This record gives sequence, structure tokens and C-alpha cells, in this order.
Amino acid sequence: MARVGITVDRLVQAAAELADSDGLDKVTVSALARRFGVKDASLYSHIRNLRDLRVRLALLASAEMNEAIGTAVAGRSGKDALVAFAGAYRDYALAHPGRYAATQQRIEPEEIEDPAVLLRAVELTYGMLRGYGLDEPDLTDAGRLLRATFHGYVHLELSGGFHASRPVAASWARSLDALHTTLESWS
Repeated sequence: MARVGITVDRLVQAAAELADSDGLDKVTVSALARRFGVKDASLYSHIRNLRDLRVRLALLASAEMNEAIGTAVAGRSGKDALVAFAGAYRDYALAHPGRYAATQQRIEPEEIEDPAVLLRAVELTYGMLRGYGLDEPDLTDAGRLLRATFHGYVHLELSGGFHASRPVAASWARSLDALHTTLESWS
């Protein structure tokens, strides 16, 4: 029987908080059971296993990140949209490092009931890139370039990989200038 007060949503929220404070690798069924003051087995009436929990965490984080990006790019196009998109992406990752890490795991279609959250990220990216006049296969290629650039930058920033005296934000702005120039001349 499910413990009163524990729900899937509360478990996933607790997992998100744990991921942000201690790292995604610290999100375990045992760690969550300790947080709720129950035995591990009590949680299996709400989740199938650790993978199920981490997929749910990734979907929560993806929805949050998509919301932030969607709000940031609304009504913008071209460089303004690119800068807003990139800024929301980076801000989310820096504010929620564990949740962000969860969004980077591969999720198989059969692991989720509704792929809308994952498709929303593609829609937002393609919508912004269409402002540069891109169509397939250029949308896919440019989308991959942006994801690799944003993720690489954020990953290095989160791990303390930038040690030069130049402010990280200044380098970020120059990177976005370079991406804008690249996207304008893509074709």
C-alpha cells in the first residue's frame, strides 16, 4: 500500500532537488526513501525502478527548461531570438545543474507515454532557426550545432573549466555573435 503523502510528483520533485543540490548521480531510490523516512520498497508502488525515476526527472526538467526558453523567445526573431534562447538555456542549466544533467540522458520512445515534452524542445529550436530561413536538413544540422555549443559551454562553466581573466559572460556573448553570423550565412 502506498504511504500517505508520497506521490509520483512529490518523488520526482524531491529527486530534482536532490539532483540540484548533490548531483544527478546521487539520485537513488535509497536516497529518496531516506528523505521521505520510508524503506526503499515503499517507493516502488510509485515508480518502477531508478531508471523510471530518472526519466521522469528528465521530463520534468525538460518541461521546465522548455517553458523558460519558450517564454524567452516569444515574439523574437533572428539574433534576438538566438540570444534569448541561449540565455534561457544557460540560465536554467546554471540554476539547476542536476536537473540539466538529467535532460542530457537518452530517453527511448517506449519509456514515455507522451513525447510532447521532448518534441517541444525540437519545436522551439526549429522555430527559432526558421527565423534564419533554414529548412531541412539544415534545421537538423544547425540545431545540433547549437545544442553542442550550448551544452559544451555550460558543461565547462559548471565544472569550472574557464580560468582566463576574461569574464565568462563576455566570451558567451562573443560566442552568440559568432553563432548568429554562422546562421545568417548558413545557406
